[in-house]
Amino acid sequence: MPIFLQTNGMKKILIGFFSVIFLLLLILAIYNWWLSAISIIILLYFFYLLIKQSVKFQKEVDHYISLLSHRVEKVGEEALLQMPIGILLVDEEYTIEWANPYMLSVFQEESLIGTSVYDIADELIQMMIQENERKIITLHERKYRVFYKREEKLLYFFDITEQALIEQKYEEEQPVIAIIFLDNYDEVTQGMDDLARGSLNSRVTSLLNEWASQYGIYLKRVSGDRFIAFFNEKILAVLEKGKFSILDNIREMTAKNNLPLTLSIGVGAGSSSLPELGSYAQSSLDLALGRGGDQAAIKLPNGKIKFYGGKTNPMEKRTRVRARVISHALSELIQDSDRIFIMGHKYPDMDAVGAAIGILKIAQMNQRESYVILNEQEIDSGVRKLLSEVKQKTDIYSHFISPQEALEINMTNALLVIVDTHKPSLVIEEKLVNRCERIVVIDHHRRSEEFVQNPLLVYMEPYASSTSELVTELLQYQPNRKIDILEATALLAGIIVDTKSFTLRTGSRTFDAASYLRAKGADTVLVQKFLREDLDTFIKRAKLVEKVEFYKEGIAITKGEPSESYNNVLIAQTADLLLAMENVEASFVISKRPDDMVGISARSLGKINVQIIMEQLEGGGHLTNAATQLRDITINEAEIQLKAVIDSYLEGGNQS
Repeated sequence: MPIFLQTNGMKKILIGFFSVIFLLLLILAIYNWWLSAISIIILLYFFYLLIKQSVKFQKEVDHYISLLSHRVEKVGEEALLQMPIGILLVDEEYTIEWANPYMLSVFQEESLIGTSVYDIADELIQMMIQENERKIITLHERKYRVFYKREEKLLYFFDITEQALIEQKYEEEQPVIAIIFLDNYDEVTQGMDDLARGSLNSRVTSLLNEWASQYGIYLKRVSGDRFIAFFNEKILAVLEKGKFSILDNIREMTAKNNLPLTLSIGVGAGSSSLPELGSYAQSSLDLALGRGGDQAAIKLPNGKIKFYGGKTNPMEKRTRVRARVISHALSELIQDSDRIFIMGHKYPDMDAVGAAIGILKIAQMNQRESYVILNEQEIDSGVRKLLSEVKQKTDIYSHFISPQEALEINMTNALLVIVDTHKPSLVIEEKLVNRCERIVVIDHHRRSEEFVQNPLLVYMEPYASSTSELVTELLQYQPNRKIDILEATALLAGIIVDTKSFTLRTGSRTFDAASYLRAKGADTVLVQKFLREDLDTFIKRAKLVEKVEFYKEGIAITKGEPSESYNNVLIAQTADLLLAMENVEASFVISKRPDDMVGISARSLGKINVQIIMEQLEGGGHLTNAATQLRDITINEAEIQLKAVIDSYLEGGNQS
């Protein structure tokens, strides 16, 4: 309690005390007035002395309070004007009305009064408009934590530059582990003599050691085809900025000697735990190899994965031994299941449906109840023609069901086989992926960040021409290899569509599979019947080609009419057609889809990696064949995003 309040309280107590004594003396006067009069005089004298002392004390208190107020006011003024804290007072129009000396020193101005906040920092305007209470901004290469008092229109600036530098240094020094793998090392060195193998190892090791020395990386070879590297986040940022140039250096060096040797790098970052970093690095490497190699993958704790490289088509590494092992493993899984569900991607093409029919045949060979899930409302004209032929074969068509019918069937001990995709968000019915615990994935696309969780069996070969090719090979190792002509024709149609009649992504195994199907009675005339198109489709495609524009050198982009929808096959065919034009290295077709999403189909001749470009737009595919679908966006907005990604890709040296 303040002193003056204590003083006033004491006054009241003493006055009350003297009043009681005075009253008692008056009563005493009845019995002895002389004694009472003397006592009253003495009492009045003491009361006088008390009042005099109280007045003196009150003056001293008033003087002390006055002096203290002056000192506090002086300290407040000193703090306001001299402390290293910036203060700005602004009006409703975001014009500065007052600034303390510290803010004047920050901007090296004699006065800021009348200056608009727009001229200082746009971030401050956004902060005040959005009524954020605090924000970190940069002014004159120094960082400030700004506090905003909306009612008073006051801005307080606290310099946190040193703190930010310490935090940045801490982040930059976080450890990173990378596993480097030589793709195809065993295949390349097989048959080499010791001298040639030693020379290759020496050149590769020398190049990697120079790279490690240049960036300050600790590199250790742990086996013939594997290295492990230790560095920090700062070095990782430099490597990302350079798009992991070591990938190009190794590829170019080995290409000069006609050796298909490339690097795959798995990087673990974003954690202070070394075991976790090692786990992330191995997982990243597996993902890079699953996408065909010749690239770097960086896996972060939040699940995000970044890719660099992947400029070349992966070498064909699968063997008949692997196909036989996968075929037998698939047979065992089918035999251990009560029923089999087969499902491709939304708006399935000929490859997805052909592969599904092939898996249906494998399930029938193993005498298990099986179903192909297909939404007949979401198929193109080619698949519709194939389906009309299938309907005439009741032993095949009776196994075709809709997604709604599939959801009503008991999924206990069921096996779900997903073909021609590995993304849960792209399958015909995603609920089935969540309900079924036993899943097999068969796909020929490069593995993306999104993947089915915990599949029992994965057969992904990004160097295969199509999923139909993979399924055809699996069929050859089944116990009963007799297949119907229509089944063989459906598989061959899938291969022909995805290879553009054996002109793209075609290897020796592709022709082997086609030869096997042809021997089983596949009807090429019927395939051509499936692939024939009507006049309206031809005209639509021609109009898309007519509107083509060149963006950058060798990049063709065309857009569909905003009021008209185009199916996936049509825009894919348009992209293929554009690629056949002279001076076109890559083609992109943007259009509205029947499901109101905006689709982008991308093709290239290999110089430009369209898979990397589409992945930046939440899509995927192959180096030369990719696509994406965008929600809640217009065609023009999709074009702007696409061009921005293309610019970023080209600025990065034709890499991701």
